[in-house]
Amino acid sequence: MKTNDLMRESYSALAVNKVRSTLTMLGIIIGIASVIAMIAIGQGAQAMVQANIQSIGSNLIVVTPGVQKGPGAFISLGRGSAENLTMADYQAIASQVPSIQAVAPELSKPYQITAKGTNTHTQVIGTNQNYPIVRNVNMQDGSFVTAQEVSSNAKVAVLGPTTASDLFPNIADPIEQTIKINSIDFKIIGVMQSKGGSGFFNQDDMVIIPISTAQHYLAGPNSNGQPYVSDISISAVDQNSMSAVQQEVTNLLLQRHKITDPSQADFTVQNQASIVSAASSVTGTFTILLASIAGISLVVGGIGIMNMMLTTVTERTREIGLRKAIGATRRDINLQFLAESVILTFFGGFIGIVLGWLIALAAAHFLSFPAQVNTSSIILAFGVSAFIGIAFGYYPALRASKLDPIVALRFE
Repeated sequence: MKTNDLMRESYSALAVNKVRSTLTMLGIIIGIASVIAMIAIGQGAQAMVQANIQSIGSNLIVVTPGVQKGPGAFISLGRGSAENLTMADYQAIASQVPSIQAVAPELSKPYQITAKGTNTHTQVIGTNQNYPIVRNVNMQDGSFVTAQEVSSNAKVAVLGPTTASDLFPNIADPIEQTIKINSIDFKIIGVMQSKGGSGFFNQDDMVIIPISTAQHYLAGPNSNGQPYVSDISISAVDQNSMSAVQQEVTNLLLQRHKITDPSQADFTVQNQASIVSAASSVTGTFTILLASIAGISLVVGGIGIMNMMLTTVTERTREIGLRKAIGATRRDINLQFLAESVILTFFGGFIGIVLGWLIALAAAHFLSFPAQVNTSSIILAFGVSAFIGIAFGYYPALRASKLDPIVALRFE
């Protein structure tokens, strides 16, 4: 049978019962659309996380505190949850580690912030004048904290744009306005430019104050009577020196904390590349999980195609017998029913790709969530469609081709 004749006959057979063919394709459409949308949203989330991490600083290395839990066991507690990193550690790093562009100590804790008739709960970060260099901060209005304000324990504050809009919704420029942190008045001296982010990683929702002020008014010394920090952010001079700086910082802090076994360290030193890699691994795993769950519907759709084709073979038994009686071979019958199955899956796959693309675009538009539909996911979808059409259509086609023409002609 010629290819043109085969396709024409297959299309005519499917068009006889349009409703059943459409319902059969629905499983493939939903499955392909789900896979395309989940992969697109997952890859978009991965790109967003990477961009957010990259935006927190250039050539960034972060030292965070931690505590030991039994022999050989270590738990990193992160920002503000342990007090074993001190200002003395920061000063040692700043003065003794080479290939550093800038170092900024950070003392971070959430507080309820109030203004005239408004309030918000956000992170208050005490730091110094190096923070904009280390964390890639640019100012929208006003100025950042200066070295003089740090040395004088000045009660000044720099707001993130989200915090500024929450506290002063009707004031375009909140400079010189006053806010209260822990019942203490702070004068606003600047508003940072937006960097984006949401949820627990919103770089626009924070308040910056001098670290000396934070230690004096908001947080006392640690149990040893020393001023502590939540973490220490370091900017290496270039990307090539990051590993060397990380090792130098680790060795210095091990020496200062009198720790001989690095596995017993009460701190962690991470560079930006490792943070990006860890975040990408997590989001990549979730993308695969979501796509796998969505892929289950493809199997269901394939079973639906097999069920329909088996029903079709039963309904067209006499037609099969007649075709064989006038000379159609087993190969002709096999190809015809296999072609019908492949046509269903390819049409369903094409519609599913378009639908999945539209869902991804809708998510990006209405949820402000990036979605990336790439060529590989489209090729994957077509490949899956072809596989399902062949795999689930083969058995009904084989069954049809094996029918005895005499028995088939007698079938009622």
